Amino acid sequence: MNLSLVIELTILVLAIFLGFEVISKVPAMLHTPLMSGTNFIHGIIIVGAIIVLGEADDTFLQVIGFIAMVLATANVVGGWFVTDRMLEMFKKRPEPKKESSDT
Repeated sequence: MNLSLVIELTILVLAIFLGFEVISKVPAMLHTPLMSGTNFIHGIIIVGAIIVLGEADDTFLQVIGFIAMVLATANVVGGWFVTDRMLEMFKKRPEPKKESSDT
């Protein structure tokens, strides 16, 4: 096992633990707005996955790049739907039409 793979796996494990600790400390009231905003950051991961797929010369890298692309795309789309639904809550609702009484 080469040193570069060990370093990359170490960074991955540390990122998982750090992400879990940060998200577990977020109050429930702020979780949806925070996550809907950060899901759009996965657009960067999509760009990275495109670069990996463009440079991939073996099957392992192609599979990892494809999985990253699918998961990041699902997260971006999900983030968009959550944000859209959240913004709907702040729109004014139309007032009901008042019936005119002709008496």
